[in-house]
Amino acid sequence: MSALAVVRSSFGSSLLRYRRSWGLWLLLLAAPVSARYWIAGEHEAYAAIVIDGKAPVLTSAVLGLSLGIIVSMLLVLGVFVYLRSNTTRRQPWQIVETTAASRIALVFGRFGADLAVLGAALLATTLAGWILAWIVDPVDGRRPLDIALGLWLPAAPVLMMVAALRQLFDALPPTRGGFGDFAFFVSWLVALVVAVGGVHGERDFAAGMRDVFGFVRPLADVFELGPDVGVTIGRASVSAGRIAVDVGRELKSSDYIATRLAWAGISLALVLLAGIAYRPHRQARRWGLRGWIARAFQARPVAAPTAAVAAGAARWPWLGVFVAEFGLILPGRYWRALACGAALLAWTGGDFRRAAAPAIGLLLIFALSAHASRSEAAGLLALSRTAAIAPMARRALFVVAGIAWAVLLAAPAILAGFVRGDTAPLSIALAGGAVVAGVSIALGAWSRSPTPARLLLLVAWYSWMTGG
Repeated sequence: MSALAVVRSSFGSSLLRYRRSWGLWLLLLAAPVSARYWIAGEHEAYAAIVIDGKAPVLTSAVLGLSLGIIVSMLLVLGVFVYLRSNTTRRQPWQIVETTAASRIALVFGRFGADLAVLGAALLATTLAGWILAWIVDPVDGRRPLDIALGLWLPAAPVLMMVAALRQLFDALPPTRGGFGDFAFFVSWLVALVVAVGGVHGERDFAAGMRDVFGFVRPLADVFELGPDVGVTIGRASVSAGRIAVDVGRELKSSDYIATRLAWAGISLALVLLAGIAYRPHRQARRWGLRGWIARAFQARPVAAPTAAVAAGAARWPWLGVFVAEFGLILPGRYWRALACGAALLAWTGGDFRRAAAPAIGLLLIFALSAHASRSEAAGLLALSRTAAIAPMARRALFVVAGIAWAVLLAAPAILAGFVRGDTAPLSIALAGGAVVAGVSIALGAWSRSPTPARLLLLVAWYSWMTGG
């Protein structure tokens, strides 16, 4: 088997498993949602970068750099946790490691799948930055390329490094478990200390190589104001107005771009090292007390009754379909636990539109799009045509069930609004439930997949959440 074939096979199988991971959607949403709460407009009293109580004048480049810093410094630990705990963490090593396939090609294929997923997360963050630009209105106008450049130059090499370290740690037995997580945390701390320690140095290639996160050079003008200047990264209060920082000029400097490309090259070298140093797994014998207790006290098989009577015809088929659709939208204890959390958020009070409504909407987007695609599967749809309720009637009841869930989850806020004479929570719940359910079933029937409805609704959800 050629090395290219091994890379393609490893890349394809890992990417297919990523597509089946619910955590992928959390990864795609992490940075955009964080940006909503860390990046503010010119007249708001907080910002993602604050220099001695002053925020940089909000240009498109500053907006992009703020997004890049959020991803490369603040969310990078969560990215590593996701890469180590998603569906690709379990590999069929009993089969793969007994073949003659190149370990280097195998590691590069998995690394490529990680990069594809992280690249999708950066694309989602870029789209969120463009949407934010229409909300916060940068002083130099809305410049999509400047926003993308400020995000990708700092963040992309860092995410490549995280993916490379993930492959390196997975290649060695001592770092495949908890020790690898601890080693990454220590590496993150050391890199942060080195980057912060070199903020007052020269603006050359060597200084840029000390900054793996890529935030020092774009803020070089700020650090040269004096040795005691304080820079806060993350959401912080703005108490002393604004300060002009030429972020765009530093982002486009040749030395800075060269250092970012160098860090990307180091990431590729680490992946090569992971393939060379790869060590096979070893099957260990394990004895579990829980399994022993389960086997000792397992129930005996129960024979099915032979005198069971046939079930009678349903008296209210429409009601039965509604109840079934309502139960299948949020099935299982985990979905119901999330529903209880959203309802509790509505019960705690506060601004329903800015707190509880986005949480309820996000939950229903995932639940309704998933159930719509399941119910519109080709085989199941052919079977449902033989039922007493026509498919179009079932789809209408699906929309009604989605609205019912939205109203139920928002019920605490709706009741509190009635007491105040405010019907806005009820209107939001009815309209939001109808839109999410209608789009989910329409695109689910068209594509037989939850992805089109989910992407469209997530973009609309983010635009609505940031616009209030």
